[in-house]
Amino acid sequence: MGVKKLRPITPSTRFRVAPDFAEITASKPEKSLLEPIKRTGGRNNEGHRTMRYIGGGHKRQYRIIDFKRDKVGQPAEVLTVEYDPNRTARIALVQYADGEKRYIIAPQGITVGQTIRSGEGSTPDVGNALPLALMPIGTIVHNIELTPGKGGAMARSAGTYAQLVGREDKYAILRLPSGETRRVLSAGMATVGSVSNPDHMNVVVGKAGRSRWLGRRPRVRAVVMNPVDHPMGGGEGRASGGHPRSRNGQFAKGQKTRNKNKASESMIISRRKK
Repeated sequence: MGVKKLRPITPSTRFRVAPDFAEITASKPEKSLLEPIKRTGGRNNEGHRTMRYIGGGHKRQYRIIDFKRDKVGQPAEVLTVEYDPNRTARIALVQYADGEKRYIIAPQGITVGQTIRSGEGSTPDVGNALPLALMPIGTIVHNIELTPGKGGAMARSAGTYAQLVGREDKYAILRLPSGETRRVLSAGMATVGSVSNPDHMNVVVGKAGRSRWLGRRPRVRAVVMNPVDHPMGGGEGRASGGHPRSRNGQFAKGQKTRNKNKASESMIISRRKK
């Protein structure tokens, strides 16, 4: 799972850094686990644009991912490691002993033919899913449930992970890559290992057209807008635009934007590093 630097035979390949897809073992997805995706173009049900800079892009199909890992006790064999256009991580197709196939988020280091398990009695090996209460302290985990039974919600994108650093009553204490330390219910499931494709952060798109293929339209800088469109717009010539702020006037630097009454506020033990 690495990246490759392309030879500069065109202006777009001069700076392009692309994934090498060395870990991919199948080119076609499992048909029974596909669903259609309706593209919105950033419009709501009335046709009004509610999100800017979204539209176009290649047609996709959604891969149904098993975030719950609730097939307890049954071993599953890893059949393939595949590319998913809807996420930064790779996905793995696994087949359980009863013949059922499911997609999971592929952990770093998972291989075709490997056997994985879920639930109590599983060993803390890469790819296995078990409750945080049963994992050894120091274990690296991903796809972490915040609400038991709801499915993994935290640490699902490429290269992400959390480390189990302790326990406290009914909570497990996790350290996140940002430096934040927080509590999560010990009854929640998590998968051992870090998420695959850690080199995603090193990818360089290379040209504007490639962004369009991904469904991203050109983004207009705030300082070149008019005052009616943005607080940083207007002025004579190339004005600086003033203090960086959002379209609705909220400061972008130096002001805390997190809601003090947020439900998860009590779960945070120490803040992320600045």
